[in-house]
Amino acid sequence: MTVTISTLLNLDARPASLAQAFDQYWQAHGVQDLPALTDGTKTLTYVELAHETGAVAASLSEHDARQGDVVAIIMSRSLDTVVLLLAAIRAGLCPCVFEPRLASEEVGARLIETNARFLVHDAEHAAFVESLSISEGTTTLDFARMTQASHFPPVHVASDCPALLLFTSGSTGRPKVVQLTQAALLNNALGVLEQSALSSDDCLLHVMPIYHTNGVNNQLFAPLLAGSKIAFCPRFRAEDMPVLMTRFRPTIITGVPTMYSRLLAQDFDPAALANLRMARCGSAPITEALHREVEAKLGCPLVISYGLSEATCTSTLNPPTARRIGSVGKVLPGQTVALRATDGTMSHAPDVEGEICIAGPNLMTGYLGSDDATARTVADGWLRTGDLGRFDDDGYLYVTGRIKDVIIRGGENLSPLLIESVIVAQGDVVACCVVGRADKDLGEVPVAFVIPKNGGTASAKHVQDAVRKRLSRLYVPHDVLFVDSLPETAVGKVDRKALASRLAGEFYDEKQAAN
Repeated sequence: MTVTISTLLNLDARPASLAQAFDQYWQAHGVQDLPALTDGTKTLTYVELAHETGAVAASLSEHDARQGDVVAIIMSRSLDTVVLLLAAIRAGLCPCVFEPRLASEEVGARLIETNARFLVHDAEHAAFVESLSISEGTTTLDFARMTQASHFPPVHVASDCPALLLFTSGSTGRPKVVQLTQAALLNNALGVLEQSALSSDDCLLHVMPIYHTNGVNNQLFAPLLAGSKIAFCPRFRAEDMPVLMTRFRPTIITGVPTMYSRLLAQDFDPAALANLRMARCGSAPITEALHREVEAKLGCPLVISYGLSEATCTSTLNPPTARRIGSVGKVLPGQTVALRATDGTMSHAPDVEGEICIAGPNLMTGYLGSDDATARTVADGWLRTGDLGRFDDDGYLYVTGRIKDVIIRGGENLSPLLIESVIVAQGDVVACCVVGRADKDLGEVPVAFVIPKNGGTASAKHVQDAVRKRLSRLYVPHDVLFVDSLPETAVGKVDRKALASRLAGEFYDEKQAAN
């Protein structure tokens, strides 16, 4: 029997919280004995997952945990970490998975920022946690002592109960702390589940970080509400993927453009790719050329999505059987996406550019400890993303640029994304990033960092001529700098801020520049 979203939503009562959904859906007929999580060595069925998460939730309750309390998680990537995360959700607590290899000073700062009531660690991090200066208000727990079998009766968890803390990537300054509710997590999961047609027939290969919204919301919560199987593997390394694909034969893989670009050089057994029905991609723009190369390599649709941590995770997603290259897809059920004009009016009209704004129960309650930043981001129920976009006649959204990345050259607004799309369309360029550099005369001028293909047949003049031909002289990069790689943030996005800093400090080889 295949379990689908229709099966689950036709149960007696629609859940109001993610905790209630787990308790309700994991008991659904046809789900209990299916495999839920595996790392290749240990496998948990849904009934076993319910039992293990219940034991850990009961242990947390025995330490006088109150709903909404923050649980900081400092553990290695493992099934235990996932069990703890899910247990905290079921108990109505608010987990926060800390990024690995943070300095002790940063961990201490984050414990204060999140007002963590509990810090849970594994054996590998025991000595590190012991070395921290932890306030008296934070209780430290060893996960190994939290797994004794205990009865955990389902508890009522309110829909507005804080349920997850996420640190933003910090590409524009110190990371902010996004707080999401149980209702937000549930709304995102059900929307992704419906739009992507997740079911109990699916096996998702999980290789992305779980301190990032995609790795948690789209790759744990959504499939675990669909009765899907999750193959939870070590962090992504391109050279490991052929073996992992052969071992688990997934129907879905998820990544960012950089990951897919690195997969192109790998050799896969055709049988290992035979079950793939889609590959999902988000977090950063992808070029049309790379999109087509990845689809040809994997033999399945590459499905692009769009979203922000501040809106839980995903707000638009291409339907797997009707994807459109260049688009980030259609709006998920349960959310609203509109485009804000400069006069503040909202529009859904096709071919009208505006700032992408999101509304719905999926929005964050705010940035912890930063009311001013929250007010600048969310107003009148709308999240202002800072991204520019347009809809087509069929409701597919296209991201056309980013407001803060706009380069203002002599009073003209230039979209870096538009320039990049022209440059990468050439066959001799692998990737590029365009940022603005201060100019005494024009205010700002565009500068292109370019990775040439195969060591480089591209020339600066060739790149500039291509832009001049497709756009206008205003868009032509003032300089073209050839590099071996582009800096990335922790989640695989090109770090524009780092590149802009290089230009500001003139950290580049002027011999590579061309006017």
